[in-house]
Amino acid sequence: MSNIASTSDEAMALESSNSLKVAFLGLGAIGAPMAVHVSRLFPTIIWNRTREKADALISKHSLKAAIAATPQEAAAHADVFITCLPTSHQVEEVLFGTFNAAAQLKRGAIVVDCTSGDPTTSKRIAEKLHALGVDFMDAPVSGGVVGAENAQLTVMCGGSADVLERVRAVLSSFGTKIVHCGDIGTGDALKAVNNALLALHIWSTAEGLTLLKRAGVNPAIALDVINASSGRSNASMNLFPERVLNRSFPNTFRLALLDKDAKIAAHLASELEVPAETIKLASHLFSYAHQELGEIADHVEAVKVVERKSSIEII
Repeated sequence: MSNIASTSDEAMALESSNSLKVAFLGLGAIGAPMAVHVSRLFPTIIWNRTREKADALISKHSLKAAIAATPQEAAAHADVFITCLPTSHQVEEVLFGTFNAAAQLKRGAIVVDCTSGDPTTSKRIAEKLHALGVDFMDAPVSGGVVGAENAQLTVMCGGSADVLERVRAVLSSFGTKIVHCGDIGTGDALKAVNNALLALHIWSTAEGLTLLKRAGVNPAIALDVINASSGRSNASMNLFPERVLNRSFPNTFRLALLDKDAKIAAHLASELEVPAETIKLASHLFSYAHQELGEIADHVEAVKVVERKSSIEII
């Protein structure tokens, strides 16, 4: 599908508004701090499947944001309707399924999906919303919990450049690098490939360090050298020193979600007939790790699977 253009005169009215009303749906580890930043700058209504999370967020940060009882209530409030949910399927369910929030969106509103979603579903959502006079932008984020808390996320935007400009001020409340990637679905595609690379970096670094330990090299020394050399990555420079060597493994991003993202990248490669063997390998390996470690494990805990297979612990 080609890019869907900005829809209407109503949209132009929103563009000139100095006080966009924002709805924010999804208060997970990344979404919650994003919602805090948005609500400090814009009139905001929040919604989460578990009401207690919304109540706790309001109380903890002394926010003026309102809490919606349903997604429909949030949609009726919104000029900009932001979703930050685990999967594109859940976004589609909120908009058109059981919750049918799209029916309450005003013409000229904009749906900004910060979910790490899949391009095919995002294109389908965009088409349905376009028929209602509502614009859509896929805008997954990167930077982790720390980036979200510090309002320093990277935002990967797929959709009309005009739509991006109309919501840029909202995105800037939680993002410092806002990139227009192309048509609808391109933000999702870039995020999926980025996370597939993250998966590969975690797995390959774990394999390298178990091998080096067996060869007699202390993993801390190995990381020190790798991080001053060409083999370094965010995994080697940050994740392994801060989480693996000290065995802390904080739960900041579920392995199950990284498995999902790697699958999206692998599916996209197959759909577009690009070989991408290592991307598909990342999907295979993290699917296996997901099965081994379950739904709650953090993504870095995939290291434990490599350790079990080699009978070597990276300490």
